[in-house]
Amino acid sequence: MKLSLAVITYNEQDNIVRLFNSISEIVDEIIVVDSFSTDRTKEICLQHCPKIQFFEKKFNGYGEQKNHALGLCSGEWILFLDADEVPDEELKQSIQKVISQQNPEFSVYRAKYNNHLGIHLIKFGGWGDVCKERLFRNGSAKYSDDKVHEFLVTHEKAGILEGKINHYTYKNIHHHVTKINRYSDMMAEKMFERGKKINRFKIIINPIFVFIKVFIFKFGFLDGFPGFYIAKTMSYYTFLKYIKLFEKIRMIELEQKYGNFL
Repeated sequence: MKLSLAVITYNEQDNIVRLFNSISEIVDEIIVVDSFSTDRTKEICLQHCPKIQFFEKKFNGYGEQKNHALGLCSGEWILFLDADEVPDEELKQSIQKVISQQNPEFSVYRAKYNNHLGIHLIKFGGWGDVCKERLFRNGSAKYSDDKVHEFLVTHEKAGILEGKINHYTYKNIHHHVTKINRYSDMMAEKMFERGKKINRFKIIINPIFVFIKVFIFKFGFLDGFPGFYIAKTMSYYTFLKYIKLFEKIRMIELEQKYGNFL
């Protein structure tokens, strides 16, 4: 069976070669959909491997971008990875075993994760038990249209692959905070489009609850200072998405009240 690797990218020059080197031996084609990167991502993709087909598309949200990539895949099976994800040897063998079978038990498979924050492997705080759908038959699934926090939509029961994906989440704190700002923008827009309401009490209380949930109830403290950092930044992300939604709603209310005087 032919296996397609699908990847969406934006300024991934520091990650993309590591991914290609780790996976190119087991895939038949690599579909890259790029959001007009301003670094060397395009150059690297065009020069790195003859299996790569490089496409560019304006980014309107993760769900739409991923579904566009799915539509370009010609393989009977699709492996969808992010540029900062690297499958280990056991996982690659498990993938090959599935696609070599005439009638595998499942059409959709999940993969477990090792989530890394810099040099630290994070085992708690909700990061240590992550399992996501990553391998599926072409046509058996698609992604939701959500701009952010998209998910795989399928009617198929999912199996679990042996091995793990090593997820190298953030290069440094600046990179992390930049992503938090971007994701909170998109999440606020998503909530606004769905008519979600927000009040000051929730803006104040929810970030505190998120910190306690991640650091205490999900045992983030067992990861030490990296666990504290994760809990704190997840709390910050929660605060940002709600305060941005509040600002958006407030601006609309003021425009409706005062019209062109603003």
